[in-house]
Amino acid sequence: MRHFFIASLFFERNTTSNMFLNNSSTPNLESWFIPIDILTNLCIILSLILAIIFFGIIIFDKTCRTIPMMLVTNSCLAGIVFGILIFSMNLFRLLNDLKKIPYQDSLCSFRGYFGYASCSILNFSYLLQAIYRFIRVVYPTRLFYQSARFQLVLICSTWIFGFLYPIAFLFTGEIVYNVDNQICQLPLHLSFSIIYMANFAYITPVFLTMIIYLKLVFYVKKMSKRVVPVNRLSRARQELEMVRRTVILVSILIIYCLPYAILIFLSFFIVIPIYHFRISYVFIDASYLFVIIVLFQFTDPLKTSIKKKICKRTNSVLPTTIQNQTKI
Repeated sequence: MRHFFIASLFFERNTTSNMFLNNSSTPNLESWFIPIDILTNLCIILSLILAIIFFGIIIFDKTCRTIPMMLVTNSCLAGIVFGILIFSMNLFRLLNDLKKIPYQDSLCSFRGYFGYASCSILNFSYLLQAIYRFIRVVYPTRLFYQSARFQLVLICSTWIFGFLYPIAFLFTGEIVYNVDNQICQLPLHLSFSIIYMANFAYITPVFLTMIIYLKLVFYVKKMSKRVVPVNRLSRARQELEMVRRTVILVSILIIYCLPYAILIFLSFFIVIPIYHFRISYVFIDASYLFVIIVLFQFTDPLKTSIKKKICKRTNSVLPTTIQNQTKI
């Protein structure tokens, strides 16, 4: 009996291991996988370095401590969190491609969850900037809604909502591992979860930002036709310009996230390409670098602060060199 029990255990273990080997197929390694993984990782690292530098300058520069810059800081922080997430996803994909690993690690599902959360927070941060500019133009006397306290409440609300709305995906096991794309995501097909995720991570904040911009354009045009104080009209046009810059940022996201949106739509009707996540995330990773650069270009206080630091360094270097030359 004892020998029979040991033999049965050995047979069960072999059967289990064979089932695992049959279910976990070795992923295909295409020739373009590794170069694309390396290029996207380098792109994200450069973007993260720039974003962290900009965030540090805004935090420590006293001239940047205004309510509009607080909203820009929120966007910058959300961009850093989003960048860390997509870098960790790409690093996991690169290592699995190099080692031809056909299974996920313990953090794969959490990366998928945090990816949806950080994407939503980033898009809603641009919406908050547009809302603030809209209030300053349309409701200039309502100072409470323009206060730092109220804006901080809105910022905290978007972060809480961003981390709460996709939490159901994590506990219901809907975020699954895709071995061909080496990523943990919601499977792309017609389902409530996909529509729910796309709505709150992408469609709602982008759509509302565009609506605010259009309403502000029409409002400023009406103001220019009426008799209003010159200062108020000038300020309204300045705020409109700032919203226009925000819309340009959002438009970059729309253009580069369009392949992902198209693949989601096509998955409702047809079988999409096997490497759909790899293809769509190449565009998302590239957009991240462009967004960080454009965010710096459109943030005048940040550019002014950097120019001041550069001028101080050049001014401090010039006198020392002149003194050294006179001593010689």
